[in-house]
Amino acid sequence: MAVATDPKRRALGKGLESLLPSRPAAAAAPPPAAPAAPVAKIQAAAEEAPTGKPLEVAVEMIERNPFQTRTRFDEGQLEELAQSIAATGVVQPIVVRALGKGKFQLIMGERRWLASKKAGKTHIPAIVRAVSDEQAMEMTIVENLQRADLNPMEQARAYRRLADEFKMTQEQMAVRTGMQRASVANFLRLLRLPEGIQGKVEAGELSFGHAKILLGLDSGEAMTAAAQKVMALSMSVRATETYVYGLMNPESKAKKEKPVEVVDPNVKEAEDRLRRTLGLKVKIEDTKGRGRVIIEYARLEDFDSILTALGATD
Repeated sequence: MAVATDPKRRALGKGLESLLPSRPAAAAAPPPAAPAAPVAKIQAAAEEAPTGKPLEVAVEMIERNPFQTRTRFDEGQLEELAQSIAATGVVQPIVVRALGKGKFQLIMGERRWLASKKAGKTHIPAIVRAVSDEQAMEMTIVENLQRADLNPMEQARAYRRLADEFKMTQEQMAVRTGMQRASVANFLRLLRLPEGIQGKVEAGELSFGHAKILLGLDSGEAMTAAAQKVMALSMSVRATETYVYGLMNPESKAKKEKPVEVVDPNVKEAEDRLRRTLGLKVKIEDTKGRGRVIIEYARLEDFDSILTALGATD
């Protein structure tokens, strides 16, 4: 049975392929990994064939990616991956770039690298790419978006770095990452939230949907106060939308909460009798035996009918 493919995932995959240099298709069954080569030999191979087959690189010679957009890793999942790597090795090579003097910088695969160190591995299979800072950052963002590992604030800061450090427009960022431009804009708007609320979004205590609604308020103080109530009452996104709308439109809330007017049955009966007699809309406002009678008319003929009924004609 065919499995449906998410269009967003296809777009993201295409975006990632556009950042990676083309390479020939792999053979049906790759040969077993060769023993780790000396650092000098690995460096020379990286410089001569940056898009070649995976090399066994010493884990201590790899530096963390400075463009990494994830700041949180699930320790439980990392431990599970370490156990898997200890048993079967790294199935998918990481991607690095050569820094010189036998050192490499991680581009993609930080979880595999960290888990390999946890598993006590001394070497890890790595594909060496010759890429610029901009390409390395783009590849990191796209990989993480494909894995859905970034929380909303991490994504927002990643897009901000693309804008600030590489002068990309929202349209360019959308094309490079396979996202809609409106989605990129929404992530960037999250950076307008007070730092306290950003921390709650990053920790998962407030969702992306909650955050977008809170941004409708006109000050950081109002956003913070509203966020505190939303969390205290465990409001859903829908309930938060209603709550924030009421804060932004107090007159609408007051009108909605206006108590229902209780009409005396005798007054109601009198209204009905006059309405039937005159054939017009009649409203009696009565307060403890005092008030007024309001008769509405739309034509001159209706007014004449009122005068006749009151005996006020000549």
